[in-house]
Amino acid sequence: MTSPSSELARQPQPTPKTVTENIRSVLDMQAALEHRRTLVDRIADLIGGFSGSMNFVFIHLVWFTAWFLINTLPLGVKHFDPYPFILLAMVVSVEGVLLSTFVLMKQNRMQYRADIREQLDLQVNLLAEKEVTKTLQLLRAICEKLEISPDVDQDPELQEMASTTSVDLLAQRIQTDLEPKS
Repeated sequence: MTSPSSELARQPQPTPKTVTENIRSVLDMQAALEHRRTLVDRIADLIGGFSGSMNFVFIHLVWFTAWFLINTLPLGVKHFDPYPFILLAMVVSVEGVLLSTFVLMKQNRMQYRADIREQLDLQVNLLAEKEVTKTLQLLRAICEKLEISPDVDQDPELQEMASTTSVDLLAQRIQTDLEPKS
């Protein structure tokens, strides 16, 4: 027998409005990126996606097996590419060049999307930093107005958090600290 609290915990909870709005925003951004793809981009994505699938592997296994059998066994069919299968090697080489190009095109588009998401994430983080700093400053002002004297002056971490963060200095510091040491 289960307790009423565990029954309640298993029931699906309604999704908060802000979460639904955020999901919609992300889906809209994804749809806009999909809509902007050119025909060549769509074809490259299709080929790049298919070349990374098990169907691609199975088709090639069947193709190579058939090629080897037709060109080695006496099946009554003329051997058009006898061992060492030079024609097959050339076809596979050309296929490799084309497939690698399509895969690189797909990866470039995926990186572009990741860069956009990273920029959005950075902007949201910068906005959140400003909002939190302003909130701390407002709380300090409220405490002063109400003559509430928490040990704010005794807490250097809180003082630091309530001051404005210089993003430029932070970026320079990260870049300096991450530079490879010679």
